[in-house]
Amino acid sequence: MLSDVIKLLPDSVANQIAAGEVIQRPASVIKELVENAIDAGADNIQIILKDAGRTLIQVIDNGCGMSPTDARMAFERHATSKIARADDLYALHTMGFRGEALASIAAVAQIDMRTMRRDDAIGTRLLISESHFESQDACVCLPGTNLMVKNLFFHMPARRKFLKKDSVELTHIMHEFERLVLVNPNVDFTISHNDVVMHQLHHGSLRQRIKDLFGKTLDSQLLHVSTETTVVKIDGFISVPQAARKRGFQQFFFVNGRNMRHPYFHKALLRCYADLIASDVQPSYFVNFEVEPDTIDVNIHPQKHEIKFENEQTIWQILVAAIRETLGKANVAGAIDFDTDNAPEIPVFDHNTHTVSTPTIEVDPDYNPFKLESPRPASTLPFGNHDMRAYVPRDWQRLYDDFATRREAPSQGSAAPGADDIDAILSAHAAKAEGTSVSTLGLDSESTAETEAPVCMQLAGRYIVATSQSGLMLIDQHRAHTRVLYDKYLAAITAAPASAQHLLFPEAITLSPAQSTALSSITDVIANIGFDISYIGDNAWAINGAPALLTAANPADTLMQIIDDVAQCGIEPSDKAILQPIALSMANAAAIPYGRSLSAQEMDALIADLFRCHEPALTPDGHTIMSIISDADIQKLFA
Repeated sequence: MLSDVIKLLPDSVANQIAAGEVIQRPASVIKELVENAIDAGADNIQIILKDAGRTLIQVIDNGCGMSPTDARMAFERHATSKIARADDLYALHTMGFRGEALASIAAVAQIDMRTMRRDDAIGTRLLISESHFESQDACVCLPGTNLMVKNLFFHMPARRKFLKKDSVELTHIMHEFERLVLVNPNVDFTISHNDVVMHQLHHGSLRQRIKDLFGKTLDSQLLHVSTETTVVKIDGFISVPQAARKRGFQQFFFVNGRNMRHPYFHKALLRCYADLIASDVQPSYFVNFEVEPDTIDVNIHPQKHEIKFENEQTIWQILVAAIRETLGKANVAGAIDFDTDNAPEIPVFDHNTHTVSTPTIEVDPDYNPFKLESPRPASTLPFGNHDMRAYVPRDWQRLYDDFATRREAPSQGSAAPGADDIDAILSAHAAKAEGTSVSTLGLDSESTAETEAPVCMQLAGRYIVATSQSGLMLIDQHRAHTRVLYDKYLAAITAAPASAQHLLFPEAITLSPAQSTALSSITDVIANIGFDISYIGDNAWAINGAPALLTAANPADTLMQIIDDVAQCGIEPSDKAILQPIALSMANAAAIPYGRSLSAQEMDALIADLFRCHEPALTPDGHTIMSIISDADIQKLFA
């Protein structure tokens, strides 16, 4: 018989398991430490980083500090000063409350903390490594707390290897920094990386903080939103519809001084812009909700980003009304001009002096457009030469001579396009695109009828519909063009440095701190693919030249897409593999957009180019380009 197998985990192991939920990367450490500093009443916080937080994360605040006993207890699991009982969870006025953050950080890094209360004459220094207390001594320090997190995941190589490159981790840190400073505009913040100050923000209003973070351009595009009810107080800013962008928009929700993600409220806000912006762009917004603490539940997710609202439906309606009122006051939909100074006088209708008769319509009972021997004289037609009845021929049947041939059903085939099917489609569409008849491609007379490319049809401004030997083929036009351009761009920038086309008027773009940091790390790669850019200060960059390959795409939009994509891929700038996401970004920006009408020749050329690609069925990032509806599936629809 087996002995007892259930055992209590050691505290060090339990802390590491808890750390997996709370601490995923350096940005998570910064979030927890800064929120603790805010709860301690700090109004000046410094963040010092080394190697994107791998080597050092140091947070210095001027908060209330801790006593020697509190400093020791703060690193125990579930030790907190924020709550004392379960009911306190519904009356929270602090960022933290679980008592897991410091214990989780101490389980995956080395800790060196100095802290002192304002009324104390001497402070305390603690050294912790892998949840083990190494020492606690008296020290001289300034009031507040100075906490250093060194060598994150130093004893957990499996966790450490999952960290991305420094440029990617720094981008995540800057995104978290943006959320922290926006929700605390009354606090001074300084952040530096490898001895370089990246941001130094002074306390002020929310609008001033937005301006300091994202530049004067965004500040001039904001509208103030404000409303107050017994349920919720909403205050913040939204961007004008003209400032909506495909990429680089800033979207933040806050509740009671806490960051949150709320898809339901996000959908409500976008609904207000539905008739004002295109479907592929989004506005920026910075909206703060103030509600009673007992009407929300923040104890859902370890990182406390998700929050439940008791009056969610009511707040949704209030938010929609406030946003629509703000947009209406700003006249973003255009104003109606009621100025009558120069308007012509319209006489007032007097029913006593006017008689209204029933209108009569003259009908020619002998008129039949299909029996006309010759065009009728224009003078006999009520609408002159513009009446189409003057041009209807007698032998109208000849218009339908090849109708039966055109609607001939395709032959039965397999459910997926095979090699022979692709070759046939490629040959037929290439012949049509080049103005060449199918017979000149070497096909025999028996296969000509099957492989002749039919007239392609565009569906919903998004898909190209064509027949093949396997059935009905649907092709996503944007993805197909992306695949074609990706192969073209990748081959061009891999072979040699691409040539640049200098712009007549340089275009300036203002980036967020995270985006500016990402762009700084790939300037050499950007130059090799044809971008001529220069830094002009305050996170602003000038585009002096663009790749000659980009003929239709906007250089600024393309560069923004490259920045976002490269920041997420985690590839070193010196690695040649970085050219792949860059080529994909350029292809996405320059590809045929959805909604654009294509001629039959353009569709044939696109299909021919697609089937020349090495992988015509998938985009470089793995999305489906084409789909085949087999003849059998079509027949089932009519069974």
